[in-house]
Amino acid sequence: MSISSVTLGNGNEFPGVALVTGAAGSGIGAAVAKAFATSGCKCIAITDINASKLEQTREEIAVINADVVVLTAAGDIADERFVNAFINSVISETGRIDYAVNCAGILGNNQSSTDTSLPEFDRINDINYRGCWLSSRAELRAMLKQQPLSDPFGDARRPPARGAIVNIASQLGIVGRPRCTAYSASKAAVMAMTRGDAIDYAEHGIRINSICPGIIDTPMTNSDPRVASMLQASVEIAPMKRMGRPEEVADAALFLCSHKASFIQGTSLVVDGGYILN
Repeated sequence: MSISSVTLGNGNEFPGVALVTGAAGSGIGAAVAKAFATSGCKCIAITDINASKLEQTREEIAVINADVVVLTAAGDIADERFVNAFINSVISETGRIDYAVNCAGILGNNQSSTDTSLPEFDRINDINYRGCWLSSRAELRAMLKQQPLSDPFGDARRPPARGAIVNIASQLGIVGRPRCTAYSASKAAVMAMTRGDAIDYAEHGIRINSICPGIIDTPMTNSDPRVASMLQASVEIAPMKRMGRPEEVADAALFLCSHKASFIQGTSLVVDGGYILN
C-alpha cells in the first residue's frame, strides 16, 4: 500500500496515518486506536506486547469501519530493534506517520524506594520511560522526512502540520502518593521529555504533547481485586469520585492530534476527574 491509497483529502479530520502503542485489549491504547477509526482515519498502525489482544483490537476496528487499513506488530517497545523495525515497516507500507499516541505502560510496584529492587526499578522505567522515548524518537525521525499536510478542512490560517505526537504520562507525574516513587518518576520523565522535544521540533511543524490520566477503568486497574481495592482510596480523592473511562482519555488524545489543537505545544493535559486538586 502506498500513501496514495490513504485518504488525504479535505473533509476528513484525520487524513494520513495514525500509530498507537500499547493498543491491545480494552485499555487506553485500544480506545485511542478505535477512536481514530471512528473519526475517519483510514490507516492505523498498532502495536503491543500481547499478540492475541492486539488482534482483538484489529478485529474491533474492522467492525467500526471495514475500510480502515490496520497494520499490526506485536513486540516490546523497550527493545530498540523492535521499535525501529516497526516504525520502518509502517513507513515502508504507507510512506508516513501523521499521528502517534504512545500509550504503552505499566503500573508501579506499590513499594517505597528502599523496598524497590534495581530490576523492578528498571522494569518500570524500561516500559514507561525508555519505551516511550524510543517510540517517540523513531516517530520523530520518520516525521522529519515527510511533507506536511495542509489543514484537512482547507483553513489556510492554520499552518501545515508535519505530525503530532501524544505521550501518555500520569497525574502521578505531577503529584506524589505513598509507595509510588519509581512509577511517578517514570511518568514525570515522560512529561519532561515531551516538553524538551516540543521545543526542539516545533520549528519543523511537529507538535508534541502529553496526557496525564488519573485512575482509568482498564484491565490494568480492575483485573486484580487487590489493585482495585488499593486504588479505591485514590478514586475517592478526586472530586468526581469515579474512575475515568479509556474513551475519555482517547477523546483528549485525538483532540491533541487534531487540527483543532494547532497552537498547543508541550503541554500536559490532565484528565483525572480533579485528582490533583486535592
